[in-house]
Amino acid sequence: MSQTLITQEFGIIIAAKNHKPTILNPDFLKYTGIVPTEWELARQPIYTQSVSQVAFTNGIAIIAEPTRVMFIEAIENKAVKEISIPEIAKKYVEALPNVEYEAVGINPRGYVAFEKEQDAARLFLTETLLSGGAWQEVGTAPVRATLNLAYTLERGPLYLSINEASLRNPDETSTPIVLFSGSFSYEIISETVLERKNSVHQAVDNWQADLAIYQEIINTKFIGKNSEQNSVVPNVFAMSAAV
Repeated sequence: MSQTLITQEFGIIIAAKNHKPTILNPDFLKYTGIVPTEWELARQPIYTQSVSQVAFTNGIAIIAEPTRVMFIEAIENKAVKEISIPEIAKKYVEALPNVEYEAVGINPRGYVAFEKEQDAARLFLTETLLSGGAWQEVGTAPVRATLNLAYTLERGPLYLSINEASLRNPDETSTPIVLFSGSFSYEIISETVLERKNSVHQAVDNWQADLAIYQEIINTKFIGKNSEQNSVVPNVFAMSAAV
């Protein structure tokens, strides 16, 4: 295969007890210094008792729910120094230290495009990643598959979901793609507010290594290409190895 992984989106999810979604609003984010005051809203924020969402024009969105807060950033074509949500997530925890944070998920998402053949993405899943058999011959249309994997890494588990999708082009055509959605999961174990905050920060600080590991696994183990093209962080392996 000559395809290369395009790392499209990066997310940090922090699981928490008794988190109040109603606290999330642009004023809170700006007066606490979580985001710069000059950031502009992409659309009107969403406020309900169960979820609040604030999205900015730079591709960053923050979503708060009673059991978690999500920080999501579009990172395609961004350099590593331009990625903002790790520091934003840490500042959010600093501003709300008494929330009972329970776990951190580092969630990169990327895709591999198959521009020449409309059926190539499906065949990659059903023939390259899976073995053929009678199970694929049921029904009146070709079977479609989603693959969920769990890896045990040194620091913690990596959950990887692989599925077929399509990318809409500006000319209204679509390109078949295979999505690779990863999640590195870290449990927060602490007895004090300070220990909890430091544990969250330590998990978030792993983000560059986790992103590089995710890219390395996809590029070398799934599409057979150890390429740094379209990667947003250096390859840590070459330099030296949900909630």
